[in-house]
Amino acid sequence: MKVILLQDVKAQGKKGQVINVSDGYAQNFLFPRKLAKVADSQVLTELKNKEAADAFREAEDRKAAMELKEKLDKITLEFQTTGGADGRLYGAVTSKDISDKLKEVHGIDIDKKKIDVGATIKVAGEFTVGVKLYRDISSTLKVVVKA
Repeated sequence: MKVILLQDVKAQGKKGQVINVSDGYAQNFLFPRKLAKVADSQVLTELKNKEAADAFREAEDRKAAMELKEKLDKITLEFQTTGGADGRLYGAVTSKDISDKLKEVHGIDIDKKKIDVGATIKVAGEFTVGVKLYRDISSTLKVVVKA
């Protein structure tokens, strides 16, 4: 009997897969626990439509991330802070500061968790900061700190 798994089933498959199982296993185990349903033409069509919608959404997200990457590669953020004579700052420039400045100056909203400063910026100078935009799409951002 062909069934579509509604949840991951150990030793059978992952959610959304169409598998072939014995009638007894389907009737006595999978259906009562709502782990699967019969793979008829209507359900298969729904599954294909869902996969197509997911693929479209994935492509749109990837496209938006690539556009944002192009914008971020051109941006240089400048921070004016107080510091000592040796160039050390009294505070630090953090990923939250960078995120806030991006939103304030350029209108780009990026979560601070996606910004990789590395070690906190505690000296004046020019730095390159990584920004994770999508699964495999990252960008770099120039940050200039003046004391």
